[in-house]
Amino acid sequence: MKPKIAAISVNFDLGADRRGASHGPNAIFEAGLLQSLHQMDYTVDHVADLRLDNETAVPLDAQVETTNLKHFAEVIEINTQLAEQIAKVVSQDYFPLIIGGDHSIAIGTIAGLSNHYKQLGVIWIDAHSDLNSADTSPSGNIHGMSLAVSLGIGHPLLTNMKGINPKVKPENIVLIGARSLDEGEKKLIRSLGIKCFTMYDIDRKGMAHVMQEAIDYIKLRTDGVHLSYDVDSVDPDEAPGTGTAVKGGLHFREAHLAVEMLHEAGIVTSAEFVEVNPLLDDSNKTSELAVSLISSFFGDQIL
Repeated sequence: MKPKIAAISVNFDLGADRRGASHGPNAIFEAGLLQSLHQMDYTVDHVADLRLDNETAVPLDAQVETTNLKHFAEVIEINTQLAEQIAKVVSQDYFPLIIGGDHSIAIGTIAGLSNHYKQLGVIWIDAHSDLNSADTSPSGNIHGMSLAVSLGIGHPLLTNMKGINPKVKPENIVLIGARSLDEGEKKLIRSLGIKCFTMYDIDRKGMAHVMQEAIDYIKLRTDGVHLSYDVDSVDPDEAPGTGTAVKGGLHFREAHLAVEMLHEAGIVTSAEFVEVNPLLDDSNKTSELAVSLISSFFGDQIL
């Protein structure tokens, strides 16, 4: 039986250095996401369309004055809203599908899931690991810190969201497609023993082998798996519309095979697709790619 999908769009880009990812959800929906899912006989309820009003900000304590984290109050607020939405739809037996927005929204997604799963797993398909903190980040952009926050590393107003800290254990994380890691992130991956498949591993082993190894690894130790898919994992020739493009990424078929194998494995219980920036796109190429990847993840087949 196909799950009911709760689609949540998060129109937010203040966690990133370049503006425009806040337009990503509209671009993806306009590229035909809902139509594609309906054609596959999924029931999809678009339950929330989150965005911030210019005048809105959560009250913050004096610690904020000393932080170098950019747009800190806004990131906290949008993620607090998202965490509440996620917790609600999971309790109603929906499959949460989050459409971003920049990758800082993973803070709220994982926070919202954390009360529901005791051993939450995370598959992080991304050119970056997003394991920076205020101490290691060269930019102060929170979209590069979201996985670290979920591990309990970072400012307490972020790490304590929803009252659980940490939200995920390092042994329950798999990174796939990494090719741009800061020195502090490399040290953290090694020290915590996080399973990481870089583009070197994909080149050497092939995507099918990497995905099967990732699936076999994570399904044995978790009671739910969240997929966090950043489109900058795909090579810029295929996905030009993203704010932190890095050459040498996944090819079109590698990107699709990853989500196709996750669908076949049946282990993923929530998913988010982030960092589509229509302001940087070429004829909606990246938005259309996102729709095709999401469709493949939900079981769309060639034949």
